[in-house]
Amino acid sequence: MADFSRRRLLGGGAAVLGAVGLGAAGAGVAVATRVSERMGANTVEPHGVHQAGIDTEPQAFATFVALDLRPDVDRAGVIGVMKVWAEDTRRLTQGVAALGDTEPELAVDPARLTVTVGYGSAAFDASASAAARPTWLRPLPSFDIDRLEDRWSGGDLLLQVCADDPVTVSHAVRTLTKSVRSRASVRWVQRGFRHAVGTRPDGLTMRNLMGQVDGTVNPQPATPDFDRQVWNAGEPAWLAGGTSLVLRRIRMELDTWDELDRPAKDLVMGRRQSDGAPLTGTAEHDDADFEMVDDHGIPVIPPESHVARARPRSADEQFLRRAYNYDDDGAGLLFAAYQGDVDRQFVPVQKRLAEHDALNTWTTPVGSAVFLIPPGYGPDGYPGDALLEN
Repeated sequence: MADFSRRRLLGGGAAVLGAVGLGAAGAGVAVATRVSERMGANTVEPHGVHQAGIDTEPQAFATFVALDLRPDVDRAGVIGVMKVWAEDTRRLTQGVAALGDTEPELAVDPARLTVTVGYGSAAFDASASAAARPTWLRPLPSFDIDRLEDRWSGGDLLLQVCADDPVTVSHAVRTLTKSVRSRASVRWVQRGFRHAVGTRPDGLTMRNLMGQVDGTVNPQPATPDFDRQVWNAGEPAWLAGGTSLVLRRIRMELDTWDELDRPAKDLVMGRRQSDGAPLTGTAEHDDADFEMVDDHGIPVIPPESHVARARPRSADEQFLRRAYNYDDDGAGLLFAAYQGDVDRQFVPVQKRLAEHDALNTWTTPVGSAVFLIPPGYGPDGYPGDALLEN
């Protein structure tokens, strides 16, 4: 009888556990459905004056892919690549499988997918457009702090693929790269992430793997400052509405960074790690006072701190920062900077940081690439059509 009761109890328990499990599964389905309605089904319009993925609210996941054109690719070949990518982008960003997609089930959740296309310097040679290439479209000057590796640098073409779902990003990258295999080969792939959607309140600045807020001082989309700093005004004329991307892969020495106490870290950055506020302020977005001194006449924000060295010295030295963390093959930051003119806006700031930034002890640039981002395009166009159709 006792044995029977024990078996009955276990059997009943299993039934109860089964019911609980089913209930939990049902709840999981309900949650998944709500998430899909809130995030997975969200789309971003791929057409417009500007390419999407720049003034778009940053998505949680990004993959940057550089490709090299095959030696025999000419102007018609470049146009062919762009047309294929434009058509794939139109479909994938709206949750529709690309033509010939072998895994169409992976395309149904766009999750704010954007695809941004860039041209490297060699793409202008391949397309017989060298005369139209801006003077700033070339590798950055050599900086003493750089330890650049070819596997993270250069490239003839760029794909920047972003979404709030890593599966969506992965599928889009594979679709876009395999569709042009006969004309271009992948040079490098760099994957990054930010805080997942819903884990933090909207509007908070992301944190990098050092624990620091990253991207506090940024122009806001659809403002005069953003238009002036990010979009090319038409130099050359065909590039009006386009921009440039400088992508720097920055390795972080997290183990030695961990050896610093919190006050030392704050002095290196010029901001408090706890809330991102400048050392002279009380909130993250307070203006830093670089003239403030303590009772001993010592600047509250050290002149060699990262904030002090990075601050613009003129109206030109401003641009959009859109950073992503990485933790594969080391850990660090994929630092993406967008500006109308690399030489005028980005280079002076990077030069100053390279000369003397307290943070350099714990960060090392190991990858660098510069790309031109053509203006947006319409339903019948493609990235760079204003250049290649003339």
